[in-house]
Amino acid sequence: MLPSIVIEKLPRLVRAIRLLPAKASADEAAALADELAGITAMVAEKFTNDRTAEGIQRAQLLTVGGMSLGLEYLVGDEEEDVGDEAAIRVLVGEGAELVFQQGFRLVRELAALPEDTLVGEYDKDPVYAQRRLKELFVDLCYAEPTETWSGYERYLGQLKQREGVQAIVRAAEWLRRSHWDGAVKDPDLNAEGVIALAAVFAIEGGGRIVARTGHKEFERFVATVRKTRPDFEAGWAAFLERLPTAHRAVVAERIAGLRDGALVRNIAGTMPVQQLFVELENYAGSEIDAEYP
Repeated sequence: MLPSIVIEKLPRLVRAIRLLPAKASADEAAALADELAGITAMVAEKFTNDRTAEGIQRAQLLTVGGMSLGLEYLVGDEEEDVGDEAAIRVLVGEGAELVFQQGFRLVRELAALPEDTLVGEYDKDPVYAQRRLKELFVDLCYAEPTETWSGYERYLGQLKQREGVQAIVRAAEWLRRSHWDGAVKDPDLNAEGVIALAAVFAIEGGGRIVARTGHKEFERFVATVRKTRPDFEAGWAAFLERLPTAHRAVVAERIAGLRDGALVRNIAGTMPVQQLFVELENYAGSEIDAEYP
């Protein structure tokens, strides 16, 4: 077996600085060095113990990554060599502070996106949010100047994943606000559970939105479905029609998962309601009331 080929990809800042002698004057290089020193001091104060040599060293590594993150975003999808030249032009022409602020802005905006479809009150706590931002900055921006760095690729991967989560959360929040019996205002949110619950109840037809239920309402729903034998596909179509366009794809995906599932078949079948309710809990979790009122 042939050994795999390892392609070295140093942080963009390091690769750009290597071009300084050919692309910048001595005064421009000195000005850039001063800016980088100031940014490193700021990072040491905000993100490390700036009173120790170890803290300063860690701040230097975080600065390398933070600057590289900003540069990767600003130079776009340029080829490696072309991108390095574009990066040094940005550094000399626009300044290191602009580049670092761009990198930090990416981390801040990413940290503001939900990581999980289970959302609690603590997610909106400012102290927790600040800690989450700091941890994410360190995770993405720690970069050894002489080693391959993948912070930007990991940023893009997390951005895609979190934007998907955000789409699910926003769809669930809309469903809660549109609940047939008045908006559901519980601060804790199981977004997947809300969407699943609403999709299950949609088979009844009529486009009514159910984002929270209990035993009594579920018993009524099952009895109605078994008596009237509604067209499930028509019910889902009417339900999707009520949704804002931005949320339809997310909800349609959840419906696709239910379409051939056992739960929907059993609702129309003969399974006891109590057993059905237990099955529903597997889908909706904390978004249903387990006790009779």
